[in-house]
Amino acid sequence: MMRMAQLSVQSVVSVYLWNIFMQIENKEVRKISAAGKKVGIVTSRFNREITEALLQSAKQALKDAGVAEADCQFISVAGAMEIPFALQKLAHDKTFDCLVAIGCVIRGETPHFDYVCKMAQEGLLRVSLDNAIPIGFGIITVNDLAQAQSRLRLGGEAVLAALELALL
Repeated sequence: MMRMAQLSVQSVVSVYLWNIFMQIENKEVRKISAAGKKVGIVTSRFNREITEALLQSAKQALKDAGVAEADCQFISVAGAMEIPFALQKLAHDKTFDCLVAIGCVIRGETPHFDYVCKMAQEGLLRVSLDNAIPIGFGIITVNDLAQAQSRLRLGGEAVLAALELALL
């Protein structure tokens, strides 16, 4: 019975990993030309090793889309829960075409992870809809550091998602 359970777990893990691989390999990447667009990016300092890599991915996506660094404002905040407030301040300036949130929340041993993720996600949605401004969601929520490291491209993907909406 134990061997059968182990095989089932191994099968589930294999399917899960294959699905992740296929999502990464088959993700459509559009070439966007967004020269002249103004972009505000708020990055969490918590889990800095990851968030700095996400920010570099975002900066590369901005460059590839033709957005000048002079047209960008970069703000650093303590953690993911502070991101919505900083984005709201930027949205109220009315000088940006889109905004991007970058952060990393890694599950711990307490329910704190769930609260932080929920508050960050709901805060971003509220800022976006209340101010009619696109916000790229680059806050990764993962179970461990290895999962975070495998998702470093998401900073760039969040930029592209926000720019695509800004071009509508």
